[in-house]
Amino acid sequence: MTQASVSPQIVDWSAAAQIAARLAAPGPVAGRDELAALVTGLRTAAGDAVGHVLETTRMTPATTYGADGAGLSPIAVVDRASWARANTQSMAVMTDGIGTAVAEISRSATSAGAQMAGAAEIGAVLALLSGRVLGQFDPYSGSGRLLLVAPNVLQAERALQVPEQDFRLWVCLHEQTHALQFAAAPWLAGHLSGRTRGLVSGMARTSAELAKARFDRKLAVIGRSVLGALRGEGGTLVDGMLTHEQKAELADITAVMALLEGHADVMMDAVGPRVVPSVRRIRAKFERRRDGEGRSTFDVVVQKLLGMEAKLAQYRDGAVFVRTVERTVGRDGLNAVWAGPENLPNAREIADARAWVRRVHG
Repeated sequence: MTQASVSPQIVDWSAAAQIAARLAAPGPVAGRDELAALVTGLRTAAGDAVGHVLETTRMTPATTYGADGAGLSPIAVVDRASWARANTQSMAVMTDGIGTAVAEISRSATSAGAQMAGAAEIGAVLALLSGRVLGQFDPYSGSGRLLLVAPNVLQAERALQVPEQDFRLWVCLHEQTHALQFAAAPWLAGHLSGRTRGLVSGMARTSAELAKARFDRKLAVIGRSVLGALRGEGGTLVDGMLTHEQKAELADITAVMALLEGHADVMMDAVGPRVVPSVRRIRAKFERRRDGEGRSTFDVVVQKLLGMEAKLAQYRDGAVFVRTVERTVGRDGLNAVWAGPENLPNAREIADARAWVRRVHG
């Protein structure tokens, strides 16, 4: 586990982990044999996905994992509570140093009460999110790790009524594409975390409204901005507290997140029916699920509160960008996006792929 430094923290991350794990629902009921087969199947699918992803993307990892060098990262099949705990660890790394910026403004360290209030808020949000994530590549834990949330995969494949082996491989193709993105561009994790920390620290320093607020209010606002930035959201509760420059920076971070998600979505389908025979049926059913088919009113409301609609827009906007670039300069031309930070699309270019092509390819 990667440890954050000893600089002041805005949240009691240990408490946040405990709260998130305690509040996370356990998920669908299954017998021991079914759960064992699920875990084995996910691990096998994650391993099998690597070769397909490398072949399809035409990307080359700068680093590999495992004794045979055939992996992209460690693989962990987890329950919802473990996923929530893992995300508090990553968020601690991502937000390291922000507490110092807040302390400089307020001329005092974050109080224990304020840290606990932040822990309660973030723990509750992560607990809700833990039931909606199939998998996640976490680039902020050591050299990175792939988390596959077993109960959510089981719940989804039951609801969609799709072939288990195909669905598990399909999910792993998406997540291993994320692992490859960070392995092929080893600068990417530091670039994203640095921009996110800079955005939130800058907001703490320059927002007039925040500067006038009570200290506990400052912490609540910053905590929500961290969550929003990590999810790549625009139009959050803190949007009105950002300067013009900070809004532009948040839009550019969102553009990068859209690229990552859209690229993974396109590549997982590009592997094709030769590898995942029911891929078209899975995609069609999954898109209907994303669009809300069969969800309760409560679930729709929760999804809006958690900003998941903005996340879904990222997948689609990013996928349009990727497909447009590929039609113009091919897959190898698209892969120029991983060459360095200067080649990442900005907010304007994610909506106008040809502008990115003109800038990068001339």
